[in-house]
Amino acid sequence: MKQILTLAFFMLAVSPVVAIDTGKAFDDPELQARYEKLISEVRCLKCQNQSIKDSNVFLAADLRREIRRLISEGKTDPEIVDFLVTRYGEFALYRPRTTGKTLVLWLAPFLLVLFGGVAMFRVLRHRMSMPLDDDAANEEAAK
Repeated sequence: MKQILTLAFFMLAVSPVVAIDTGKAFDDPELQARYEKLISEVRCLKCQNQSIKDSNVFLAADLRREIRRLISEGKTDPEIVDFLVTRYGEFALYRPRTTGKTLVLWLAPFLLVLFGGVAMFRVLRHRMSMPLDDDAANEEAAK
């Protein structure tokens, strides 16, 4: 019984430590909305598949605090994004900016769909011009 109580105590004591800071960062609803938008668009550099909004890693908590500080200092969203990209690289953003380097990333899906559509059109057009096997058999039987 003593072991169960000890285990329950440690589980209750540890749970606040691993919790994500879900409290409001700002009293102003406009600043809070900007903060929520920014932290949902920044990738956790350790988890890599989560935004820093959803991650409970210490690095994500530090990035949330840094974004909160920058917003408090009056920085605009593009300035904050530039700061993060300068410090951590383009990988920190879920949606990379459209630059010369990322142009291939933005255009590749459209080009692949276009190429697939053209290839499908050519194959179908070629198959439509081919005679059916039944027609060829009927022509030979008629001779």
